[in-house]
Amino acid sequence: MNHTLRSHADQIVRAAIRAVQPDAAVRRALAGREFPGRVVLVAAGKAAWQMAKAASDCLGSRIENGVVVTKYGHALGEIANFDCYEAGHPVPDENSFRGTQAAIDLVKDLEKNDTVLFLLSGGGSALFEKPLLSADELRDVTSQLLACGADIVEINTIRKRFSQVKGGRFAELCAPAQVVSVILSDILGDPPDMIASGPAAPDSSTCADAKRIAEKYHLRLSDAARRLLEAETPKSLSNVESHVTGSVRELCAAAASACESLGYEPILLTDRLCCQAKEAGSFLASILQTHSGSGKSLAFIAGGETVVKLTGKGKGGRNQELALSAASGISGIKTAAVFSVGSDGTDGPTDAAGGYVDGDTCAALKAQGLSIDSVLQENDSYHALEKVGGLILTGPTGTNVNDVAVALLREG
Repeated sequence: MNHTLRSHADQIVRAAIRAVQPDAAVRRALAGREFPGRVVLVAAGKAAWQMAKAASDCLGSRIENGVVVTKYGHALGEIANFDCYEAGHPVPDENSFRGTQAAIDLVKDLEKNDTVLFLLSGGGSALFEKPLLSADELRDVTSQLLACGADIVEINTIRKRFSQVKGGRFAELCAPAQVVSVILSDILGDPPDMIASGPAAPDSSTCADAKRIAEKYHLRLSDAARRLLEAETPKSLSNVESHVTGSVRELCAAAASACESLGYEPILLTDRLCCQAKEAGSFLASILQTHSGSGKSLAFIAGGETVVKLTGKGKGGRNQELALSAASGISGIKTAAVFSVGSDGTDGPTDAAGGYVDGDTCAALKAQGLSIDSVLQENDSYHALEKVGGLILTGPTGTNVNDVAVALLREG
């Protein structure tokens, strides 16, 4: 392993994630605001605890009560007058349903002058859920969508139809109270109705869209589920004020700044990466092949969200798979490295934020008797990278604004 490149990768990851913490965004949204009636708080998503803590620090006892629903391991302590629930992600579980029901109970008796401070971040689609289907079927449909390679917009279009709170329905439950929604974006283009499936946003997707997606991926659905695909979601909401803040663009800009401080010339390839993880890894490796020997220290940055099509039963996530997919292409290039991380600190159902490879990784895996092609076929990038020190471990970060991948070339 090239220890200089690995050290630089770790520094870039830390700096980029530090720059997109949600605390400042929540404080900006609340600065100077006056609330005429009661104020209650609902926070949902991977960054929910961090956002709720920032709001509590800003408003203190002005918030009567709050409900926070976040991923397991992401609640970092108690917050006065708030009930915190940790729940399942990417597939909802009973704690998702319990936490969401607590939020529904919190808002059901509010009046017109009251305010629901709704703090939303990525991951809320699984964490903030009260299904119209049986829990078992909802989990099965979610697992089908994740396994078939559907993108996040397609997944959320389906999820909205099966939920009491998604697609603007939570805002309807809050009425006549006003909803002030502060949204940390984890979706390309920052569409409010798709982030966490838009519980407080008018829904731009239609029943026709949902049925088309169900047919495209040959989803196994009950008759009850197919009937729900026919029920339209709210297309306008008069009681919602939304503030979208934080995005993958900021994550990429912070990564670029960190690369520059380490002596690289940063080049932003895209902040809308949307393809299979394996394809993205191969593409980044090919870029490094082209520029190897140029005598320049370069950093190619790509932000967004890739997908993984499951073909095996291994353990991993899209960022680990992206990195591992680059390893063959940069094999033997001693000055090259590729790494990719999820800004929330968890990549798929693993404790890793992502993965790192360099010009030595391919040989190191071969020495362990591992074939990269076989590992990728089994979707077992976690265990392969673990064997060669290629996992990036940050722990839960308190934010969630998509992923960033960086291809480094240290020359000159």
